[in-house]
Amino acid sequence: MAPSLSLGIALALLAGLMSGNCMLPMKFTRNWKWENTWLVFSLVSLIILPWTLALGLVSHLFDAYRGLSLVQLVVPFLFGAGWGIAQVLFGISVQRLGLGLAYAIIVGLGAALGTLVPLFTQHRSQVGRVALLEVLAGVAIIAIGVSLSTLGGQIRERNHRPAPQSGPASGYFAAVLLAILCGVMAPMLNYSFAFGQDIAQQASHVGNTALRSAYAVWPIGLGGGLLPNIAYSLHLLRKNKSWKSFQVPVPDVFWSILMGVLWMGAFALYGMSATYLGSFGTSIGWGLFQIFMIMTATLSGVLMGEWKGAPRSATLPLGLGLGSLTCATALLSMANR
Repeated sequence: MAPSLSLGIALALLAGLMSGNCMLPMKFTRNWKWENTWLVFSLVSLIILPWTLALGLVSHLFDAYRGLSLVQLVVPFLFGAGWGIAQVLFGISVQRLGLGLAYAIIVGLGAALGTLVPLFTQHRSQVGRVALLEVLAGVAIIAIGVSLSTLGGQIRERNHRPAPQSGPASGYFAAVLLAILCGVMAPMLNYSFAFGQDIAQQASHVGNTALRSAYAVWPIGLGGGLLPNIAYSLHLLRKNKSWKSFQVPVPDVFWSILMGVLWMGAFALYGMSATYLGSFGTSIGWGLFQIFMIMTATLSGVLMGEWKGAPRSATLPLGLGLGSLTCATALLSMANR
């Protein structure tokens, strides 16, 4: 295994650990409602940190932007906006399904699509037959792992809530469908990064290293994602009249900021990982990142008591799902060697 591959996988693992736990602080908020927390989280993760990192690490940032065409800037921005809609659905899904199961469905689908779309649209001619089979097998095993985790979650839900709740949006299957829709749209952030590599290349042309140039992409892609998140948060703040909750900021503002730091830190590390993994970094690197994220979030959900009292018929599929994701990690690593 080449040193760059080892470092790329290690960075993807660390990114997965951070991102898999980025929603965990929400469980410790006391006075704020979801929209209060999400507004601060969005501002920190989608504006403050991306621009701070880009301005601090990318020399001649605005010269790089001025050297790009409108299309080169708009495409990653629009993909980011699509991901922003998924991000709103993601926050709702975590509330309705719990941390572990929501991550399994959303990130599992996002891992599969986010791995395959850049691979076939950008690198198909560069991928050998053996590597392609390893990637496809890895993605298939990811799907198996997600299915097993979802099955375990369904059994756990049935055990904890024998009487279904009323209302079309409150049932378990409605929440699962919402999470599936979110999973289909979630990899648009990776599309933004993958199809925004013209921005990174332009940053390299004005004198930045490849690692630093990657940070030039995030303010554009995440700027698109900001709009749906802010709009939905403001809508709920007005609808629920929850502006007054901001009058009691401590300790909830700390947890909201921590969410943003963990989330943006994870994607900053993913960008570095993709660079070290080479030309397939935005496909295979994304798959590895998502696998580590699923495993971290699932285990965190277990530690937080989400699976306390769950029957063995629920925990067994969960364990098999985690085992499947471990196998998928090995296959994707082999494909990128």
